[in-house]
Amino acid sequence: MDVFYNKEGIGDCLLIPFKQGDRYQTTFETFGDVVKIIDTETKEVLGYNIFQASQYLSLGNGKITLTEELLSQIKDIFTKNNLDDALDIDLSPKFVVGYVKEKAPHENADKLNVCQVDLGDEEVQIVCGAPNVDAGQHVVVAKVGAIMPSGMEIKAAKLRGVPSNGMICSQKELGLPDAPQEKGIYVLTGEVEAGQVFQF
Repeated sequence: MDVFYNKEGIGDCLLIPFKQGDRYQTTFETFGDVVKIIDTETKEVLGYNIFQASQYLSLGNGKITLTEELLSQIKDIFTKNNLDDALDIDLSPKFVVGYVKEKAPHENADKLNVCQVDLGDEEVQIVCGAPNVDAGQHVVVAKVGAIMPSGMEIKAAKLRGVPSNGMICSQKELGLPDAPQEKGIYVLTGEVEAGQVFQF
């Protein structure tokens, strides 16, 4: 999970986004320097903003990967500002190398395939519509809970009745520079193995 800080662009504020939401459908609760952002319909917490962030933390500009150490510091900031939210965040990598073990045609859709993908510590089923997906490939997988560069959150879903847990990604979906325009997943070459963290 990533957090964001850009003092010149948005001021001395650390952004901690959890989920995408409609900005016209949100409410806020303020706890000192911490603002909690809530979806008014679902009551889900969409994220937090920490103002005067530089008084609490030493931060670089831009996207910052949330580590155990930074998470611990943020919990301390919550405590200092009388906010007792638990902040149980899964810090495991969400973009990893997957190995496509099997590919079978989807029973209800001509252009979809059902893939069994080894992620190193688990095997997941992913429905994929890319024309170039095949067994024996190393690919980039966005796991359930990943936030794509577009802002889309990857969720467990059923595609035409078949469960799918994650997404096999194209270079374009990953926001990589000079990504090909034609449809197709990003097939990795070289020394990679299932479960390895994909570095953007």
